[in-house]
Amino acid sequence: MLPPSDTEENPVQINIPEIVAEVEAAFARYETALVTNDVPVLEELFRDAPETIRYGAAENLYGMEEIRAFRRARPSVGLARTLQRTAITTYGRDLATANTMFTRDTAPGKVGRQSQTWVRFPEGWRVVSAHVSVVAAE
Repeated sequence: MLPPSDTEENPVQINIPEIVAEVEAAFARYETALVTNDVPVLEELFRDAPETIRYGAAENLYGMEEIRAFRRARPSVGLARTLQRTAITTYGRDLATANTMFTRDTAPGKVGRQSQTWVRFPEGWRVVSAHVSVVAAE
């Protein structure tokens, strides 16, 4: 984790500890919902807006309606995974990125990559953009 920075050249504070903790908690809640297929929580944590985008391993979803339809139709088996190298970085008090790699026992020889952009709204932290891809493990 990078230390907070606030200089004349860069007035944005990076990794304010209490903000990092908030995003880590939101990310952990998302991860639990993902592997247990808790669709209501997954839907809650993505911003319900037409601007929200999720690029998946095999789908390109524009807007919460497409994301919602995908989540509701997705099979609920084989979702367990192991995270690696999770990096959460906050920029100021209202913007963060979360990046992680993951492996699944059901996909030997493959590694998944997930990136999310989180924004704080009045209702809480929400994902506004996400990307998931799977590649051969190195």
